[in-house]
Amino acid sequence: MTILDKLAASAKARCEAAKGKIPPEEIRRLAENMPKGDFGFEKALKKPGMSFICECKRASPSKGLIAPEFPYLDIARDYEAAGADCISVLTEPEWFLGSDRYLEEIARTVGIPCLRKDFTVDEYMIYEAKLLGASAVLLICSILDAERLREYISVADSLGLSSLVEAHDEREIAAAVDAGARVIGVNNRNLKDFTVDTGNSGRLRSLVPEDIVFVSESGVSDAEDVKRLYDAHVDAVLIGEALMSAHDRKAKLAELRSLI
Repeated sequence: MTILDKLAASAKARCEAAKGKIPPEEIRRLAENMPKGDFGFEKALKKPGMSFICECKRASPSKGLIAPEFPYLDIARDYEAAGADCISVLTEPEWFLGSDRYLEEIARTVGIPCLRKDFTVDEYMIYEAKLLGASAVLLICSILDAERLREYISVADSLGLSSLVEAHDEREIAAAVDAGARVIGVNNRNLKDFTVDTGNSGRLRSLVPEDIVFVSESGVSDAEDVKRLYDAHVDAVLIGEALMSAHDRKAKLAELRSLI
């Protein structure tokens, strides 16, 4: 069983436990009664130039504990002040030490769109994301078949939430495009063995139509990486560890922008 399989299984167990507290029909009703979102996440990524999605992440399966101290609201405020376009918030509790509470409080605190970074395995989690204040959800092709991918994009659309559809290879890119994804993220980290290759984004960019927002995820650590992706016509980068491990996150984000 790969780490991705374990993450998906853990998400399913969390979801079933949550349903015991708030039944599916109730959480759907609550989410649908909220004002419909305006797809702010994808709008923020469509601006001219490179957009930056900055991540609040305490730990990861590949690196272990990244931030022993985790003043998540201060981190989110720093990102916004530094000019981040969106914030990604980990809510997966077992391997990433995330929490729904982090997302809920950050979304209330900042004025830029937030992505619920979790392993969506049930439409229930999309309704949860809406209630937590997210503007977008993560849908990973590796753990969703074509039918569920289309279904989950439709559920998110009905709530005004953007879907960041994550792909790792040519086959998954084709599945994402076929499902109607408007934002596709290529993960440069292979979640089966944790190897990182930022060239993965460059190789797959030509397979994604220009009207679909293209995001490069993972392994972006310096200004040269950003410049290389910018030259490959990548629309946005999602950056986690490089920012979370920086002593001065504002200065690090300025450095990452410096060559474009």
